[in-house]
Amino acid sequence: MSQIERVAIVGGNHGNELTGVHLVKKFQQYPNLINRVSFETLALLGNLKAIEEGKRYIDKDLNRCFTNQSLQNPQLLSYEDTRAKAIQQILQPQNQPFVDVIVDLHSTTANMGLSLIFCDMHPFLLRLGAYLSSINPMVKIFVNQQSREGGFLRSLCELGFVIEVGAVAQNILNAELFQQTEQLIYAILDYFEGCNQGNIPQTKSILTFYQYIETIDYPRSNHQEIQAMIHPQLQFRDYEPLNPGDPMFLTFTGQDIFYEGASTVYPIFINEAAYYEKGIAMYLTQKQQEVV
Repeated sequence: MSQIERVAIVGGNHGNELTGVHLVKKFQQYPNLINRVSFETLALLGNLKAIEEGKRYIDKDLNRCFTNQSLQNPQLLSYEDTRAKAIQQILQPQNQPFVDVIVDLHSTTANMGLSLIFCDMHPFLLRLGAYLSSINPMVKIFVNQQSREGGFLRSLCELGFVIEVGAVAQNILNAELFQQTEQLIYAILDYFEGCNQGNIPQTKSILTFYQYIETIDYPRSNHQEIQAMIHPQLQFRDYEPLNPGDPMFLTFTGQDIFYEGASTVYPIFINEAAYYEKGIAMYLTQKQQEVV
């Protein structure tokens, strides 16, 4: 792995996720907290207008606007499309070196603890995940290789990833999760510093991670109206096993709807508030281990 020279920490890609917004504001006010000897760290706010208005977005989800096609299309003039182009210019300036790492800060209404989301099985990121989960059992690793083409901010660089923290309501600050996220960021920066200075031992370790399978929508009528809720036995049980025959949804008339898959899965993003409009009730994952 070559030297890491520039790291970007981005908060407020969604304007109503306040943990990242206020951490970035803190880092902008006290840059010594994220400065390290061997690399430069930039703290950046994402969707400025949505932050100001306390909304997830103004016209469209900013965190889906970073496809090459969208960034290169001058006809796209929504606020988020324009802001995405501006962010790209900051992180990938013309005739200057790009950032090596993007740490994109998010919060979720699902009970995800401290989750790191990777686009792929990059060996450096897997080793980072193994290190962080070894020092903090709250840290979980989710690998979603389908997201590489999804227009996510993290896809702008090879070592881009998300920190997803929850459960915390939209437009709410949770002091405990705020502090845990802050300490996780410092651990990540210290790891990068250790790598640059050759102080990270190259011993093999076992990483437990969760691999994306598919998304599941809520049961809906022919008119696309939701017909059932997350079952009480599943609510807030992110990263816990869901076995064939376990209750998954509960209809408004009180009937259980059971998981009919052939094998045990591990749901995450269960009942995420922002995903109702996307037709997603949860992600299903497989639990896996890898020597890294």
